[in-house]
Amino acid sequence: MPATSPAAASAHQERRRRRTTRLVALAAGVATVGVLAAAALPGSASAGEDHRKGGHWPGRYQDVQLLSFNDLHGNLEPPAGSSGRVTENQPDGTTKTIDAGGVEYLATHLREARKGQKYSVTAAGGDMVGASPLISGLFHDEPTIEALNKLDLDVTSVGNHEFDEGAKELARLQNGGCHPKDGCYTDKKFEGADFPYLAANVLDEKTKKPILKPYWVWKKNGVKVGFIGVTLEGTPNIVSADGVKGLAFKDEVETINKYAKVLQKQGVKSIVALIHEGGFPASTSYNYDCDSPGAGDGVSGPIVDIAKNVTPQVDALVTGHTHNAYVCSIDDPAGKPRMVTSAASFGRLYTDTTLTYDRKTGDIARTAVKSANRVVTRDVPKAPDMTQLISKWNTLAAPIGNRAIGWISGDIGNTGTESPLGDLIADAQLAHGKQLDPGTDLALMNPGGIRAPLTYAAKAGEGDGVVTYAEGFTVQPFANTVNLQDFTGAQLIQVLKEQVSGANAAAPKVLQVSSGLTYTLDLTKSGADRVVTDSIKLNGAAIDPAATYRVATNSFLAGGGDGFPTLGQGTGDVVGADDLTALEQYMTANSSATKPIAPPKADRITIVK
Repeated sequence: MPATSPAAASAHQERRRRRTTRLVALAAGVATVGVLAAAALPGSASAGEDHRKGGHWPGRYQDVQLLSFNDLHGNLEPPAGSSGRVTENQPDGTTKTIDAGGVEYLATHLREARKGQKYSVTAAGGDMVGASPLISGLFHDEPTIEALNKLDLDVTSVGNHEFDEGAKELARLQNGGCHPKDGCYTDKKFEGADFPYLAANVLDEKTKKPILKPYWVWKKNGVKVGFIGVTLEGTPNIVSADGVKGLAFKDEVETINKYAKVLQKQGVKSIVALIHEGGFPASTSYNYDCDSPGAGDGVSGPIVDIAKNVTPQVDALVTGHTHNAYVCSIDDPAGKPRMVTSAASFGRLYTDTTLTYDRKTGDIARTAVKSANRVVTRDVPKAPDMTQLISKWNTLAAPIGNRAIGWISGDIGNTGTESPLGDLIADAQLAHGKQLDPGTDLALMNPGGIRAPLTYAAKAGEGDGVVTYAEGFTVQPFANTVNLQDFTGAQLIQVLKEQVSGANAAAPKVLQVSSGLTYTLDLTKSGADRVVTDSIKLNGAAIDPAATYRVATNSFLAGGGDGFPTLGQGTGDVVGADDLTALEQYMTANSSATKPIAPPKADRITIVK
């Protein structure tokens, strides 16, 4: 990877200093506000600035605007289907669906939000890139880094998807340089990110040091706010082995607490943790009351335990990973409430948090912290620079992306315990497996590898019902291969039980299954018992524990990924084409403009609630 010279580094810093242009545009957004307490600030001083004896002096308290988002995943264009909508609670108790997302609109909203804010910093909670649509993924996410630079992102933590192509590629996204294999895509050298990626808990196994900066300090007129960035400790379980080779991922809480002490010793008392780990809200509406009936009662999952154990020296937690929306106050180890936020995914929301900085102590006055998730609506003017960026990269991608690969008769969704698109992809991988070996019996697909739905409505003038290569790429962007392995019936039963036990006990990962495989998932039971053993059948016949079955999976699952260690124990491996090719071949062979594919019924798994 090309190194960055001192001269280039200096130019990089100067480029960042020059980022002052703001687009003046009308912004619309509906918010949900979380307030730690309604108490006034200590003493009689007011936030902002004082006028004393005709002079202009800083007041004791200074409001700092923190704008944040997470899990953009290279969604530069407005996401399709449910991935491009948010649900909003209405005053009358009903809900409303709002179209949201797209960096042309995100830029307008962020720039409008910053107007009049002299102290404003923008941060992100990881997964800015990876699992990206074709316009970004085809170019190793250089377009997204360019967009984030234009958004004036100040800092982000790494997420698990930042490691999809390994640490060297992540370093290239940070520092710049042309891709070592594919070269430069334009006549201009890729300059890398203007903002620091933070990876405090990701260590080089040899040096035992973080592979990128562990923390970063934002400073303005004597105001200092430190940011510590971590990804989830379990990243190696959900990223291909090649992507995390030579890396060690440490405990989130221990790492944050360690660097909070470092920042404190440097005189930085105000600290925000950027954590690529999240929770599961009690409501799918972005503006539900997360603190009803009590503080933090409206969210569960890993982030709750993290928040309860991160040192009180940290004043706010910006989180991500679960693609959910919440603004919660969760007590720190000292029993004091602390703001914990997440802005869903794909640029559909951003969080607007006010941190009141006490110039006397250098700390945040927590009783004055306010936070709100705001919708990135599409009823505002598009940011012209983002439109130009999208147009540039779409022009380069068009010869590949606009090619039709199939036809559908309606939307094929990717949500639900068993999804119609999950069934379709599993069937495609079974068909590809049978091309490799006619003895292939079934296919299994991980739900996390299905990144978007297939929508019937034309997206870019291709015509209703047409599925383009770009749309297929958005669904399956990982370039995993389709692998065949032999398993005993007993191992196959164990694989299905691992969906709801072991690493997946708290948050089940229900595999999508190919035609012919059926079973019952009884959610009234607990642990592995939720998969009813006697119900597991292939083409109507019970699974024989002693028999051998030929199973198609993607290479990620074949390596035991997503908490399925038994899938890493198969034998007789055969490696086929990549999963997107398998989907393309299946759709081309089984659909036409006059005979489109109908959405599968998603009735292979019987769910008991």
